[in-house]
Amino acid sequence: MLALLQRIKDSNITLKGHLDFVNDWPYFSLDPSAEHDQLTSTGPYAGTLSAFAAGTRLRTRYRNLLSSPSLPHPVNFWASDSNRVIETARYFATGFFGLDWDSRQAAKLHIIPETPDLGANTLTPGDTCLKYREDLLTGHDYGLIQLSKFRSAYLPPVSARFQVQNPGINFTVGEIYSMQEMCGFETLVRGSSPWCNVFTHDDWLNFEYARDIIHYYRAGPGNRYGAVMGWLWFNATANLLAEGPDAGKLFFSFVHDGDIVPMLAALDLFPSKIKLPVTHRPRDRAWKMSQVVPMNGRVIFERLTCEASSKDSASRPYQQTRDYVRINVNDGIVPLPTCSSGPGFSCPLESFLSIVQRRGKEVGDFRENCGVGEDSPEKITFLHQRH
Repeated sequence: MLALLQRIKDSNITLKGHLDFVNDWPYFSLDPSAEHDQLTSTGPYAGTLSAFAAGTRLRTRYRNLLSSPSLPHPVNFWASDSNRVIETARYFATGFFGLDWDSRQAAKLHIIPETPDLGANTLTPGDTCLKYREDLLTGHDYGLIQLSKFRSAYLPPVSARFQVQNPGINFTVGEIYSMQEMCGFETLVRGSSPWCNVFTHDDWLNFEYARDIIHYYRAGPGNRYGAVMGWLWFNATANLLAEGPDAGKLFFSFVHDGDIVPMLAALDLFPSKIKLPVTHRPRDRAWKMSQVVPMNGRVIFERLTCEASSKDSASRPYQQTRDYVRINVNDGIVPLPTCSSGPGFSCPLESFLSIVQRRGKEVGDFRENCGVGEDSPEKITFLHQRH
């Protein structure tokens, strides 16, 4: 975006029409090199505020677990080694555990390196899956390749519309896409953005779908490495759910949005009958990432113990209660496509564990699929509440 603004300045053109505001528009960052990729701290949608509010909201929802006498002190929680991820975890902890959570040892934050030498024992498998990083066609860059195809399908008409108003300059599809990105970035910092008014409702629906495409093909179901990378955290969490309260009552992990997406692929929570097209925006689709991995997005696995239903009682006459797993995505319950017979669209624990085992066989071994040596860790081992 900075390169585009410089090009406009060097052209000595006064923009007109929908872009006339750019002539006097100040960039939203005074120090882009220092502030880019950092947690925002201004405006009503600041990342710091959102993280704190999420902690407070979950403190309200799970206060019975937080006040449990058997809760370990301190409670271990984890973040990948990125400044904005770590800051998000800290602001969340302030909302969840209280202002002095660190000094009174209510919780302890563990930083997991984002380095390629950790093998499967990582929160960021995209950094440790060697084949994913080295495969230039169907690995990490596959999402950008597919995004480029869809941008070329939906943005030329927008470029033509701008050129009618400003015939002296021709914007590339990449520049127009960065304009759309500016709407969200500036809104996070300032609370609103004139860039949002530049585009039509249909333009924004296409931009939303463009974000679906990059996640789907970069590390989601459309990427050959997505599910095997995501299965690591999915499997480790399933083991904790199987162990139950003895393993601990609360587990929090903080990562990038690109590390949540592989787990969704492993879980197969939003299945698609066909791969997402890159020539047009389909009318209906389950894979809609604006609702799953927005800023401060989260996925929660809950283990529930409920009274056995009449159906359960008939098959288990001596079992008065039964354990279930329920999935909460950004404060909304999302049923597993193949298992939602329990209370509140939950899945019986034993059925959930069977799904995990089946998916593990389907996605294959992480070390083998990623070209990682057999002497490297084969699973996540740090997710525990032992001291």
